[in-house]
Amino acid sequence: MQTLSSRIVYRNRWMSVREDQIRRDDLSEGIYGVVDKPEAAIVIPVEGGRVHLVEQFKYPAGARYWEFPQGAWEGKCDYTPEEVARGELLEETGLVAAQLIHLARIFVAYGVLSQPIRVWAATGLTQHQAQPEPEEQGIVHRSFTWAEFHQMVASGRIADSMTLAAYALLRMQHPELAG
Repeated sequence: MQTLSSRIVYRNRWMSVREDQIRRDDLSEGIYGVVDKPEAAIVIPVEGGRVHLVEQFKYPAGARYWEFPQGAWEGKCDYTPEEVARGELLEETGLVAAQLIHLARIFVAYGVLSQPIRVWAATGLTQHQAQPEPEEQGIVHRSFTWAEFHQMVASGRIADSMTLAAYALLRMQHPELAG
């Protein structure tokens, strides 16, 4: 596939949307709409058979949900993926991890969104002051047993696809941490 042209049709602090004119391998032409966002991190903070989650209002869904701490650093380009993971963990929970274990680099919806997300497990946790961004007003942080986590998934209180994918990766790669 060949990109013939590309134009930004929308941009804000967090994302841009572009429309690409393309030529397929069979020489037919078409368009792709692509949402571009910077690389993000999702962190699974675990200790002592418990997992830490955050709950916040998700505007597009119109409701509050529990999830693993996650996010991206828009407008910054001089950071490592581990720094993003540590920063998001501190920002949303106030937790600092002695160890971060990289589990994978995955995509949310690579048919439309270019954003990769690195999945991390965090252990050796110490509590500090959370530093939420203005958009994260009302964020709540709590720890749960894995049994409570499973009940929250079953009841729909955890509905974030990235949280569920991250949990599956943790269970496959480090079952001793996944309860």
